[in-house]
Amino acid sequence: MEEPLLSEQRSELGEKGSEKWGSYQYVGRAGSVIPTASLAGTEVSVEEIRSAAADSDHYPPSIHAALVSSPEPDPTEQAVAYQGGYGGGFGGTTNELHRQILDEVEIRELLIDHVGHRCCWGSRPARTWKIQKVEDCNVYVGTLDTFIEERETIRETEPNLGGKIDGKDKGPELGIWELDLKSQFPVLFIPYKESREIIPHSESIEKCSGCAGRGDSVCPTCNANQEPGFYKENLMTQCSACHGRGLIAHKDGSDSICGSCNGKGKIPCATCGSRGLIKCLTCQGSGSLLTRNVGLVRWKTLSTRKVSATSGAASVPDEVFHRAKGVQLCNTQAYQCTPAFFADSFFLNQFSSEVIADRAPVPLTARVISERHTISVVPVTRVTMAHRSRLFSFYIIGFSREVYLKDYYPARFCWGFCPCLEWLKL
Repeated sequence: MEEPLLSEQRSELGEKGSEKWGSYQYVGRAGSVIPTASLAGTEVSVEEIRSAAADSDHYPPSIHAALVSSPEPDPTEQAVAYQGGYGGGFGGTTNELHRQILDEVEIRELLIDHVGHRCCWGSRPARTWKIQKVEDCNVYVGTLDTFIEERETIRETEPNLGGKIDGKDKGPELGIWELDLKSQFPVLFIPYKESREIIPHSESIEKCSGCAGRGDSVCPTCNANQEPGFYKENLMTQCSACHGRGLIAHKDGSDSICGSCNGKGKIPCATCGSRGLIKCLTCQGSGSLLTRNVGLVRWKTLSTRKVSATSGAASVPDEVFHRAKGVQLCNTQAYQCTPAFFADSFFLNQFSSEVIADRAPVPLTARVISERHTISVVPVTRVTMAHRSRLFSFYIIGFSREVYLKDYYPARFCWGFCPCLEWLKL
């Protein structure tokens, strides 16, 4: 199955070749009737490819398999011919892959066909120039998604305003993992979902600690320095309008009785009306609290991803990767995934093992529901052709064998007298 793996897609390819390579994906050692979310974490940016290519010395270059085989390998380089296909015993056969590996004749046919669609390009270089080098520029993306369910118990309180209480007299309190949440269970491998569930028979009535069960608390304005539980009534505060004089002075030198305090210079406490008490905000004046245990349940996907690229991928133009589509080589779903096995690829086996080894840690309050392991490849091959001291390169992208050639081709004959508009550099 071909799918976009780059975070940006600037062009779309046809689905040619998808049926041929469909056998190289395999799904699930343990089937599931629960639907799963789409693959997440498989998109890869060009920057990640460049970074992975810089660290590619970890693998011997002979491990990586090019899409096409070089007809004339450099005798100074030691290489092991790639003889196997992807997928091993899980699908495709070695013979199927050999039909995808191109020889010199097929390389030239692809280039000649590409050149033939350009009315001002000559086919002589494609037919006669020597194929000097065929380089593997593949990019591999491995992911491991661990779908977990995490549960914890939190204590909630609210004012007791009356009503029925679901307490321990109605039955034993259920444990956090005894809650039945089948109706709320989400689609597998969604990024995140949270649910709250009241634990049955966990409610109880408690005396409010903020007011010691009285329903009122001491006014913090007029009884700020009183001992806990003690207060004074009818405490007055200074009138802010007349500053305690009881009179309002005017510019002509006369005074008038302050209307705010009626000439007393004191006014009742604005917070409590000089009662000395205010309604407890914690229990809303009821003096008691309803407490219960609530189960907080989180479903989320912990993702691990690894990108591996050959050293040749570092010099591939960005637009080549944006045109390429990834081919899924492995898709395994199980309770706990183990490394995939490819009968004829040591690199893919080791790459899969490294992805599994980097499994994200699971919190102690969670349990694993399912895991999904995928390996995909963005296949890109660079072919260099030479004639005397002249060189040019082109790329074969994907298993649909699209040819990419932009910067230079030695046989271009356009003088602006044809509709190709090459001379306008469009």
